[in-house]
Amino acid sequence: MENILKRLQRGEVLVGDGALGTMLMQRGLKQGDPPEEFNLTKPHILEEIAALYLEAGAEIITTNTFGASPLRLQHFSLEGKVGEINRAAVEAVRRAVGDRAYVSASVGPSCKMIKPQGDTEPEEIYASFERQIRELLTAGPDIICIETMIDVSEAAVAIRAAKSAAASIPVIATMTFNKLPQGFFTITGSSVKTVSAALEEAGADIIGSNCGNGMENMVQLAREFREYSSLPIIIQGNAGLPISEGPDLVYPETPEFMAQKASELLTLGVQIIGGCCGTTPLHIRAIRKAADSRKQPTA
Repeated sequence: MENILKRLQRGEVLVGDGALGTMLMQRGLKQGDPPEEFNLTKPHILEEIAALYLEAGAEIITTNTFGASPLRLQHFSLEGKVGEINRAAVEAVRRAVGDRAYVSASVGPSCKMIKPQGDTEPEEIYASFERQIRELLTAGPDIICIETMIDVSEAAVAIRAAKSAAASIPVIATMTFNKLPQGFFTITGSSVKTVSAALEEAGADIIGSNCGNGMENMVQLAREFREYSSLPIIIQGNAGLPISEGPDLVYPETPEFMAQKASELLTLGVQIIGGCCGTTPLHIRAIRKAADSRKQPTA
């Protein structure tokens, strides 16, 4: 496929996929179990989910590797299978989508805090990310997506690890924010302005936000990102914040509502729109329709 950055430079709009964890839980993932174990035991389920999002109109499909860094896998005694887990996830998505969508290799937080805020040296976190990313690259993803980050220092370490492993691969970096009375900030206290500058300086090609907010807040976040950065912006909101209904968590935002907000995001110049927690192929299909309603630039 054509390099995604070339398409974005032409002003094209692309649609991402939706939640993976939500879909895995519907297919047997138990609370507290590592989702990445599916890569080894049930890769056909990963193919099924990827195919559903592809059919819904997603052009970027995410791998089941969010927690597949050595530092994170060691919590489940799986650090010895880093290579197998990461490669299997990329291969499963590729089997499902072929060259009809970009395979986006997910890299989530290490669950460690960098010194001095935490107890882990930045070099250890860097080595963990680099190991994961190099294993991912052996299976040939199209994009590295560093996502759901709350510490901009850790996000920058992950970006640098990705660019060290393969300088030419496009790198997406997304942060998660809380809305406070004084504005949007990460849990570690970074503003959108601070995050935008740090991610760009570290070498990210595409920046934005995922998780933590429904699409209403994401419109406001996108406006701030657009103010502080000229890089392509990606937004992947939750289907609202979850509500407890008995033993279940329900996400209140409908596909129609998310599509309406997607139209607002497009007006702000956001070029990649997808979903996070609680979103389904139905939500992505609605976002796809919203994107298609806008005239796409031609080369």
